[in-house]
Amino acid sequence: MTIISSVLNYNKTFVDQNKYEEFQTTKYPDKKAVILTCMDTRLVELLPKAMGLRNGDVKMIKNAGAVVSHPFGSIMRSILVAIYELKAEEVCVIGHHECGMVGLHSSPLLEAAKQKGVSEERINTLTNAGIDLSKWLTGFQCVEESVKNSVQMIKNHPLMPNHIAVHGLVIHPGTGKLDLVVDGYSTVHSSNNEIYSI
Repeated sequence: MTIISSVLNYNKTFVDQNKYEEFQTTKYPDKKAVILTCMDTRLVELLPKAMGLRNGDVKMIKNAGAVVSHPFGSIMRSILVAIYELKAEEVCVIGHHECGMVGLHSSPLLEAAKQKGVSEERINTLTNAGIDLSKWLTGFQCVEESVKNSVQMIKNHPLMPNHIAVHGLVIHPGTGKLDLVVDGYSTVHSSNNEIYSI
């Protein structure tokens, strides 16, 4: 049985037995927060449980490394949509220890792509089009620094409201212990653009 067949078989039972009812909520996050975190499999259930979150509490955005790599990419757009359309009032960037993006370099990824049938010609086409694959396919050296960089990119975005707190945390993927890296309340801006501490 294929993965998708297994999923669809389970889904039929899930719907037929009304198991969805316990997860029903609105599109607006009850805790008025949006979280950017890593797509790591260890965090799928651990992160919400470690934070005391239930279905409907927050907007959850995931990517490799919990990184905002471009100020006008899909991650930043999703954060802004969560704030302006879905009533989120705080942002949390949550990286994790033992992240696969630590020390990641483009060369092994490109070699793996070639082994799976991506031609050198296709790779050269991207390079010739001005795409810096060595930068785009590279990770980071320190998860705490990466979280700080993403927090700064979000906080300093020209469309980010001054009053939104942007926090940075790192979670341990084994124990769920959270460490605060950036306290977003310490640099919240009032409506007259003056920084104040909460």
